[in-house]
Amino acid sequence: MIDLHSHLLPGVDDGSRSLEQSVAVLRRMARHGVTDVCLTPHLLASQADEGVPAEQDEAFRALSPLAPSEVRLHRGAEVMLDRPLTERVAAERKVTLGGTRYILVEFPHRVTAETVYYALSVVKSLGLVPVLAHPERYASCRSKTVRWWKETGALMQVDATTLLSSSARGERARELLREGLGDILAADNHGDKRTIEAGFQVVVNHGGAAQADLLATQNPRAILEDQPTQAVPPMKFRSSIAQRVRRLFDPESL
Repeated sequence: MIDLHSHLLPGVDDGSRSLEQSVAVLRRMARHGVTDVCLTPHLLASQADEGVPAEQDEAFRALSPLAPSEVRLHRGAEVMLDRPLTERVAAERKVTLGGTRYILVEFPHRVTAETVYYALSVVKSLGLVPVLAHPERYASCRSKTVRWWKETGALMQVDATTLLSSSARGERARELLREGLGDILAADNHGDKRTIEAGFQVVVNHGGAAQADLLATQNPRAILEDQPTQAVPPMKFRSSIAQRVRRLFDPESL
């Protein structure tokens, strides 16, 4: 498995606080079968023209020799689109996933669907492929809305552990997979116990072995190799009685 969203550069954002914490998480990931991890600390688009902060380079130099040999580390960022990206950022690719054309982006939780569509379109116009982090977090996330967002050429990164949640956010995440709208899974680990393996097993247990392979291995590998990803087929994601009742009385939910 390949995890393209993590906050394991120690001491640079709200993720891991120390080298020891990061190494412990990476060792756990290795035991779960993770072969590649992209380190994606938070970064504002308004700061991206300045490139990668020096503290992040220092943290990477300190972490690299201590990481387990089974896990390859890659650089990137989770870019908050507080303003449009510039041509310079797109050309230099210093904050993209592994230096590829793919870039992990996010928005404030209460962002409107129209704002997301416009911002993703701008990223695409620069020759990059936006990978929207955890779309299920956004109140504007609906299946028809996500289809609209994907018309820009954007990919959707579903948080793996959210698939286990009984919350509305968890239901939105599962519905994205039911509708074939998810492109990759990632743990969004912040130095804690979140792992892509948890979501992978949920998908497999619901009869989606082929989808799990695409979400956790094939598509993330294609991204790191700067190649096109494959569409993930819809899956029959079984829901609980409580979830079915909630959808019955809330037709506006995904």
